[in-house]
Amino acid sequence: MRATVMYGAGDVRVQTLPDPKLLQPTDAIVRVVRACICGSDLHPYHSMPAAEPGKPMGHEFIGVVEELGSEVSGLRNGDLVVAPFAWADNTCEFCREGLHTSCPNGGFYGAGDVGGGQAEAVRVPQAAGSLVKLPVGEDSPLLPSLLTLSDVFGTGYHAAVKAGVTERTTVTVVGDGAVGLMAVLSARRLGAERIILMGRHRVRTDLGREFGATDVVAERGEEGIARVRELTGGHGTHAVLEAVGHRPAYDMAVGVVRPGGVISRVGVPQYEEAPVGFGSLFGGNITLTGGPAPVRAYIERLMPDVLDGTVEPGKVFDRTVTLDEVPDGYRAMDERTALKVLVRP
Repeated sequence: MRATVMYGAGDVRVQTLPDPKLLQPTDAIVRVVRACICGSDLHPYHSMPAAEPGKPMGHEFIGVVEELGSEVSGLRNGDLVVAPFAWADNTCEFCREGLHTSCPNGGFYGAGDVGGGQAEAVRVPQAAGSLVKLPVGEDSPLLPSLLTLSDVFGTGYHAAVKAGVTERTTVTVVGDGAVGLMAVLSARRLGAERIILMGRHRVRTDLGREFGATDVVAERGEEGIARVRELTGGHGTHAVLEAVGHRPAYDMAVGVVRPGGVISRVGVPQYEEAPVGFGSLFGGNITLTGGPAPVRAYIERLMPDVLDGTVEPGKVFDRTVTLDEVPDGYRAMDERTALKVLVRP
């Protein structure tokens, strides 16, 4: 099969690899119908040391079940399914608490003997607990929006849920990438009426306004913080959804959060040290939360609004490539000429 492999920073290749095979009775083999490139894929694209063998890439995909292990229940060959970016058994105590990313029997694509989703086919461990059947055909125009359930929509929603967003909550979203835009959409879905989007790319912030942002702040750093404070009577907002993962984004989140507020981080942090002391979080009774989104816990909750057209999260895809064109897709996202790239193997 053809699959995407990263061999180091900026070195993405599409090559022929052995077809995936069932290794455990809980596995499924899924033929990929749609996949995409994630903003988090750009972190290793910038910094991954040269490595042999390379790392299989991709963790967001929709596909058709082609083979099932003997212990997989609830699925049949031919089912169209969406795969959360983290596979899990959906039965352990952490999964039952909605924390599938901490499942002791779970894991992530592109690690160990599990391939990546930017490929023609994938072996899915814990298939019964991970894969969710879709009530549409593989030619449905809803596939781009349904694909967002595998990660980006669920991640933006997780940011808003962990921040406790309600109709009484004012919100700042830091970052106008796909996750930030999904955080805007999710905050609006949860009832927030004041949503400030911090971003400076006009096409993206225009989509953010369509998704529910009431204000856009293009300034960054101290200037951006001052602008948000100005918009909020000097107080800041109750919730800050940080969707970038770099230290300057965290510093802006600290700068715009209201006393008693919440900073919810879902951008994968590219730093280990940041202020949490009296002058930053403690003195203002500010809560720091977030983490990798347990999107499996949210799929059934979010899917109905996608199916009936209430929301169209698939609008974040602004470029489509074939599998062989995936390296071009990485370059486009890195150069910000594409927001989020859809892959059709």
